[in-house]
This record gives sequence, C-alpha cells and structure tokens, in this order.
Amino acid sequence: MAGNISAANLGAMADAHLDEGEKIDTKERVVPVSREPAPAYTDDGNYSIYLDSKITFENYAYWAKRSREVEKNIPTDDAGFAYLTKKFFGKKSDAPVVQGQDAPVMAGPSVKSTGETNGQNPTDDWGITETEWEQAQRAARTATWGSIFYLITTDILGPINVPWAISQMGFGPGAILYTVFGGMACYSGLQLWKIFVGLDSTRFPMRNYGDMAFRVFGNWARICVNVLQSFQFFLNVSLLIVSNGQGLAQMALGANGQGYLCFIAAEVVFMAAGFVFGQIRTLQRLSYLANIAIWLNIIVVIMTMVVVHQYPPNYSASFTSYGTPKGPVKTSAYWPASSTLDDKVNAMMNAVFAYGGATLFNELMAEMRRPYDFWKGFVIAEIFIYVCYIVSGMVVYGAQGQFTFNPSYQGIPNSAYNFQTLGNAISFITGVIAALLYGNIGIKVFYSVVLRDIFHLPELTSRTGKWLWVGIAPAYWALAWVVAAAIPQISNLASFVGAACILQFSYTFPPMLLVGFNVQNDAILPEEGFNPITGQAQRVDNGIKRWIRGYKKKFIWNTFDVIYSLCALSAAGLGIWASVTSMNAAFKAGKLTPFTCTNPAG
Repeated sequence: MAGNISAANLGAMADAHLDEGEKIDTKERVVPVSREPAPAYTDDGNYSIYLDSKITFENYAYWAKRSREVEKNIPTDDAGFAYLTKKFFGKKSDAPVVQGQDAPVMAGPSVKSTGETNGQNPTDDWGITETEWEQAQRAARTATWGSIFYLITTDILGPINVPWAISQMGFGPGAILYTVFGGMACYSGLQLWKIFVGLDSTRFPMRNYGDMAFRVFGNWARICVNVLQSFQFFLNVSLLIVSNGQGLAQMALGANGQGYLCFIAAEVVFMAAGFVFGQIRTLQRLSYLANIAIWLNIIVVIMTMVVVHQYPPNYSASFTSYGTPKGPVKTSAYWPASSTLDDKVNAMMNAVFAYGGATLFNELMAEMRRPYDFWKGFVIAEIFIYVCYIVSGMVVYGAQGQFTFNPSYQGIPNSAYNFQTLGNAISFITGVIAALLYGNIGIKVFYSVVLRDIFHLPELTSRTGKWLWVGIAPAYWALAWVVAAAIPQISNLASFVGAACILQFSYTFPPMLLVGFNVQNDAILPEEGFNPITGQAQRVDNGIKRWIRGYKKKFIWNTFDVIYSLCALSAAGLGIWASVTSMNAAFKAGKLTPFTCTNPAG
C-alpha cells in the first residue's frame, strides 16, 4: 500500500478476485454433506462465514489439516518463477488440480444430501459425489507462489513517498526504520500465513481478513475488521484525489507557467471520472489494466531518479506545502536539525504506509493452489520491495535534500516540464484505475457489513441492488472528494491513513490473531478433537482454565506477540496524534486552506 496509493497497489486486488459474486454461480446454494453447520453463501454469492457461528475451532482446524495433506500431492511444476515467464511471454496455463481424497466438502448446490453413499463417497440427489464437489471447489484455486510474488509486489511496491520520508529522518535513521518496518511487516505476514493454513480448507474456505478475525475471535472482530478496511479504502480514494488533483493542476500550468487550473477544480475533474467509471461493478473488467500499472509506476520511479540529478528541486512546491525556504540542498546522515517530533512520527507512518499490503494477503492465499507455499513468494517479494525502497529513497533524497517532495515525481521543477508531465500523466491514468478498485472494494465491504447486515438491503446482484449501486457510487466519490478538498496535505493524510488503518492490518492485528489462534490450538488435549462422524468437537473443559493452558504452551512467543501488538497500537495512537497535529499546524500557517484553489505542488 505504498506511495500515495500509487499505481503499485492495483493488480493484486484485481487478481485476488475480491468480488466473490464474479466467481460463484449466484443461482446456487451450498449445503453440507454431513450433519455439521453449512458454510453459508448469501444470495449475491459473497461468502458469509458469520452465519456459521456454531462451527467450532476444532472443526476448522481438522478440515484445514486434511486440505493441507491433499495439497502436498498437487503438482507445482509451474509454481515458481517459470510462472512469470509464462505470464509475459507465453500462454496462460495452469496445471490441472488433481483429485484428492480430502474429506467431503459440500453437497450439490440447491439440493439436499440423501445421506446415501457409494462406497465411501456419498452422492446427492443428482448423483454427484462428494469428491466431485470438492474438485469443483479446489479448481478455483490456481495461483502459485510465483504468481504470489508478482501479486504482492504489485500490491505493495510504490516508492514515490519514500524519498520524502527519508528527508524527514536522514540517511541513517531512514535506512534503519525502513529495514525495521520491512522486517516486522514480513514477520506479521508470516503470522497471517500460519493462521490461514491452520484454519482454511476446501470445506470451509477462508476468503478475507474478516473471515480470519471471525474464526479466531468471533463476529464482533469480523465487523470491526471489515469496517476499518472499508474506511481505509475510502481514505485511499481521497488520497488519490489529492495527488492526482495536484498532478492535473501542474500539467495545466504549462512549460511557460502561463496556464492555470484551480486545484479544487482539478480534484473535481478526477472525481467526475470516478462518477462515470465507478459504475463498473465487477473487478474482472479492470484486472488487465491494473496489472499494467505496476510497470508504468516503475517507469515513473526510474525517470524521477534520473531527472532529479539533472535539474534543481521544485522550490515553489516545497515552500507551498512545507514552508521550506529556498537555499542550497542539504542532506543529513542523522535526524535533520529542522525535523520536529511531528515530522519524525509522520515520516515513520509513511514508512508504515509503504509496507501496507497485509490487508489483502488472505485474499491472495485464498486463490492459491497450495496456500502453504505462500511464504516463498512473500519473502522474496518483501526483499525485492525493500531494495527498491532503499535505492529510490536514497537516490532522490541525495539529489534534492530538504526540498524532497511527496510524491517524488511532482518534485521535478517546471523547467523540466516534459518529465514532470510524463510522471503526472502516467500517474493520473493509473490513479484512476487504483481509485476505481479501492472504491469498488470499499463500497462492497461497506454494503455487506452495514447495509446488508444491519439494514437488510437486497444483494447487489439483484435489480434493486444494481440501482442502489448507481446512487451509492457517486455519493461515495463525492464524500471522498470532500475529505480530499478539506485536507489538501498528502504527507499528513497518508500518515493518518497509515496510523489509523494500515498499521493495524500489518502490525497490530496479526500478532493479536496469532495469540488467539495459538491459545485455542494449543489448548486441545490428546483426548480432545473433532469427530467428523458425529460432526462435533469433544472437550474436557472450557473457560479461563482452557485459555491459560493454551497460552502457557508457547508462553514466550505469545507474550512477545502481545507486547508487539500493544506497541503497534501505541505507535498507531502516536501516529494519529502527530498527523492531526501537523494538519492543524499546516492550516494555521496559512499557506494551504481547506477547499483551496492554490495547488500544493506549486
């Protein structure tokens, strides 16, 4: 989730197929073969795990273990970087999913199980075996760890805010903090991976972050996670409106500086594009464009690193947004003398923002042929992203010093108008795609969690739901524009999003969820467990005694994770305070005001 919601954060969301209604036949219902509660699907095809509150932890863990055993025998000849070669130079081809002997998954859609068996493979009223239904469920999972490397890189990579963050911290602290945050983001991602492989199965597939929170802590956790995720995507759209409004106003200025476009009017232009294209309800139609965006983003980053060494900084943009007086370029090996506590914390929150991709990791693992292999693509992607951040951040800061701007390509001066316009034009195109994806997902999450759960509105695939979308999408974009126009401060707004939302998904929630997972998993005694014949879990005790037993099993690691989670939560509070304080200080300085016509990028 890097940059100012740069083009980097696109393909993963499209390829992760977050719109479940695009993948499941909405005319079908799924019911269980056994006497256990069924994995429920709503009418619009969205997986509704919250309806399965009677399913026990032991139930999920049992079928997850069975699924992982089956997946060991699935061929992975094209699982590595051979995938990347096929992605760009060959025809797309996924290896067939082998027929496993995992336990029965689901009975036929809209039919009832007869309870009859054919040997050990029961059939439904249509004569379809349980294994055949499992085959159908597993067939939808085709992603390999090679594709996961590509998708995670696409989702997270976006170093256009890194140079500004480095300029507020200096070379040394900047390198250290990006290293620390990168390492902890990797640790948290592996925590989510451990929980996913321990609770996901073809019988009870796990689709998103909310599903994971539900299975560990219950429905209240699912609602909180989904609401925060929807809020994050909403603010992402606002950030895109600000950054692309700045870019459009810069392009209108012209090489001779004679043109002019009011900043707030430029934001309205971007919002109008959202009004029109926001009517696209399916992510699949945007997926191909979204995957191109990462390469366009890389072009902008490389161009910026080259141009900043050939031209002076954009003094006017730096003065308008940050009040930096014109003078010689200065860099610092340690914390810059002019850097305040607010500046340091906001820079750290931008670093958090740069690694914020964990929000969608569950969606990516849900698409994998072998979810256990997720760690391979993830670790390699994190290393690649880290190197890109350090290189681009140090190169641009080394050239522009205290005048480094956010986003970095808008720090190119008007004297290099052609290069400045290239960055703005490419980012405007990819920004529209990114905003459409964030808006699409954000509306669907909000509709599912609030409008469907609380107000019981019809599904989006119904005639009424489609008409509701026509009205909701423009209202969503209009509200995002109000926030963007009211807070025309990219760095501070990005810090707020990083602290309030992204930090939670990447650093606070994973260790908290893993502790909950460990406590329940380690509390299971040898004589306890799930009985697939009766469909019930056997326990010898419940309550606080059970929790203590589970916690003590991994006492050191659980304690470390609790402290880690609390520290992340404290950092979030500090980040929110710093970003709000900086916003207030910037407004008091009078250079930028809410709903201003002055372009923050000069």
